Amino acid sequence: MKTGVSAVVVGSTPFLPLARAQLRSLGAPEIPIAEIPHPFSTIGRDEVRRVAENCVDSIARLALRGPGSGSSGARRERRELAGAAAGLPEVDMPDDPVEFNRACACRHWSDGLPVVPPTRKRVEWMLSGTRRSPGEIIHRVAPGFGAASIERIAANAVMAGCRPELFPVLLAVVEAVTDERFNIQGIQATTGPATPWIVVNGPVAERLGFNAGTNCLGQGWPANATLGRALRLVLQNVGGAFPGEMDHATQGQPGKYTFCCGENQAESPWPPLHVERGYAADEGVVTLIAAASTVDMNTHADNAEDLLKVMADTMAFPACNDYHFGGAPWLIVSPEHAAILADGGRAKSDVRKRLWERSKMKASRFAATDYERASHTRGGELGAFTPETNVPIAASPDDIGIVVAGGAGAHSVYVPSFGISRAVSRKVGD
Repeated sequence: MKTGVSAVVVGSTPFLPLARAQLRSLGAPEIPIAEIPHPFSTIGRDEVRRVAENCVDSIARLALRGPGSGSSGARRERRELAGAAAGLPEVDMPDDPVEFNRACACRHWSDGLPVVPPTRKRVEWMLSGTRRSPGEIIHRVAPGFGAASIERIAANAVMAGCRPELFPVLLAVVEAVTDERFNIQGIQATTGPATPWIVVNGPVAERLGFNAGTNCLGQGWPANATLGRALRLVLQNVGGAFPGEMDHATQGQPGKYTFCCGENQAESPWPPLHVERGYAADEGVVTLIAAASTVDMNTHADNAEDLLKVMADTMAFPACNDYHFGGAPWLIVSPEHAAILADGGRAKSDVRKRLWERSKMKASRFAATDYERASHTRGGELGAFTPETNVPIAASPDDIGIVVAGGAGAHSVYVPSFGISRAVSRKVGD
């Protein structure tokens, strides 16, 4: 039997707006959606079987009816995604700053904080920071697949409060975040709190005023704050990831407003991150990392082995995507802790290897359903999977990232990752 439909999308109830928006963005709004109730990860096997049988029936009905037969919700009129096309249209907005920001909030164009009106004059001012053509499209940004043109990125940079000298750095950031290895599709639509973290290296970091020292992840530094915020606005306004629509983070995290720092190369005993990743020392480089959270590691350990022990113990917790998927966790090592490790004869490779070995965790520590998940996701890598299996946090010690940042104090930071993502670096151009 021939039908007029080649696909049916399956989605649980809270994710139907995401599915509909993505289908519109991909030019296939007629593809029907089979809805299943949520949640289904916490129900028993018998109930899962019943839900699956109902879903199969729904898929069959939708496939036989043909295109355009989705639910009334699929046909409901919804707001057009910002950034669906490359051009930058003129929009009449209130002149009063309070009313302007209220209008932006109603249109879902802001992150909740006040934004700078992206007038034509201000966008042209931002574009003066690059020689690239305003109409050039870097990539389409998931999950809405809006076109990230240079001009649209400039408008969001204006809204975030960036200055033109930061604009080439932002362009490199957008290139990195849309690299397939970074998996921005998964990060934007996940129920987890993952968000891009930007690390800036090279002379450009000092020249443009990126904070790599005291309070480098905190407030007070315009370069850190506005670059990270500009990326968030691009991800939302071009990528379409507005909370509750395409962004389904259960709680999210403060780093989704802005998450950016430099590396404290001056106080690091090791080669800087960008050199490690194959770039020249005098090149400006951004590295994008999918950060799930930050965990303070406050320890006054005064020798390398003791310090590595407590760091590894801090990394090992069972409700962590890195253990479930063989991820790529990171550590922000303070200058004081880095000095202890270096004085103890540890190169970065030694630190990675020791952390990887000591942070292995018994599979019995997983919740029962998470144990089943990990047996599927890590079984091919680890072989026979039993409660006694020592599960490493990553497939290899080389997957553990280390950056030196921060000021004085016996604090380092553990940054668990999204798990299904890898860091991506890009050179800052013109």
